[in-house]
Amino acid sequence: MNAAQQGYQLRIRHTTGYAYADGSSGSYNEARMTPLTTSEQTLLRSRLDISPTPWSLEYRDYWGSTVTAFEVHEDHDELEVVATSTVETSGAVSEPSGTAWADLAGVTDQWCEFLMASPWTSPPEDLLAALEPLRAESATPAEFVRAVGRFLHEAIAYVPGSTTVESTASDAWAARSGVCQDFAHLMVGVLRVAGIPSRYVAGYLHPSSEPQVGETVEGESHAWVEWFDGDWVGWDPTNDIAPGGRHVVVARGRDYSDNPPLRGIYAAGSDSDIFVSVEITRLR
Repeated sequence: MNAAQQGYQLRIRHTTGYAYADGSSGSYNEARMTPLTTSEQTLLRSRLDISPTPWSLEYRDYWGSTVTAFEVHEDHDELEVVATSTVETSGAVSEPSGTAWADLAGVTDQWCEFLMASPWTSPPEDLLAALEPLRAESATPAEFVRAVGRFLHEAIAYVPGSTTVESTASDAWAARSGVCQDFAHLMVGVLRVAGIPSRYVAGYLHPSSEPQVGETVEGESHAWVEWFDGDWVGWDPTNDIAPGGRHVVVARGRDYSDNPPLRGIYAAGSDSDIFVSVEITRLR
């Protein structure tokens, strides 16, 4: 079993929140920071610590993500959310089943929401033109998916800070640089134009190709893609690999707007600054 196929038990500590320059008298928020249990991973335990102590409610949203909705009704200078989770990953890598281009017509209605364009994912025309030869050469959707992933990995530079959470696929393509969110949005957009249902996946990635037991490292919030080939198959265009034991799924949706880790509104007379950190420890 190679590193890409190995499963791990990972503890993830994700800290995020807002600091208010002049304080806030109340805030209303949604957190999507609890990993899912899927066929490739099992959530063993999870805890969400919020300060100040809020009123809260947990539910599953339309896309199947775990959401903690919470409200703070007291004066506070800072809102902090700490999600601590332990996840067992199998290391299994999903493989395409061999769906033909013609077969995709039969799933258009079923997965219509993952075929629609959005401002986040709509690819620019020059990118589509550059990829047209790859589409013509690809005998199956699976071949095209891998070709698109490889193309984007080579054409876009991974540059932290070159885009923001508000940047679109077109913004990243114009700059030829971005982060994982941008790679995922570009790939989702291209696949949808080609008629391949695809969805945006948010989660975590252990940054080391060979995680060491007991070592806590600075991890990453990460994003990648799943596309439909009789079943959902993953691809990580940022790293040009299939998601494996180092990837942890938290949420899925049409694009980033469906699953930000923390979103809300607050009552204050000034702006706020967001802070984020992720620590990942391999337990075994």
